[in-house]
Amino acid sequence: MKEKISALMDGELDQRAAAEAIGGLGRAGEATEAWRVYHLISDGMRDTRAFSEGFMARFSERLAAEPTVLAPASLPGRTPVQRFAFAAAASLAAVALVGWLAFAPQPQAPQPIAQAPVPAALVQAVNVPLPSAANDYLLAHQGFSPRVSLQGMAPYVRTVSDEIGK
Repeated sequence: MKEKISALMDGELDQRAAAEAIGGLGRAGEATEAWRVYHLISDGMRDTRAFSEGFMARFSERLAAEPTVLAPASLPGRTPVQRFAFAAAASLAAVALVGWLAFAPQPQAPQPIAQAPVPAALVQAVNVPLPSAANDYLLAHQGFSPRVSLQGMAPYVRTVSDEIGK
């Protein structure tokens, strides 16, 4: 409907389509709003005065006659002592909450089950080799690591490694 209103204002519609668009102005809220906005834009572009003569003078006089309020009125029914008491109570509640969160007992991590010591002769160091493509994968995706922002210059340093045993 907005397109019809625009075409109506530009004089691009024939008589039948113009009559239909004008009839739609009375029924549709969207069309009426579009008509109002388009005319407001047109008035602004042509620098058409939207107010009657002397409007600004009358407005200035009425504005000057109004009293100047520098501070809002106090709330009815509350004295300054009551307001201070409410503020103090809120402050004490906030301090109590922070204290409770800081000094409340924290849940303990479960303790490992005690096991018999394993003889040192049975413990062997095992070197599990990574697949050859692992280094390439890790190097290619290094920029997506969440630690990148904490490393400073490390992301800009070229990673060099040497395989042991070659």
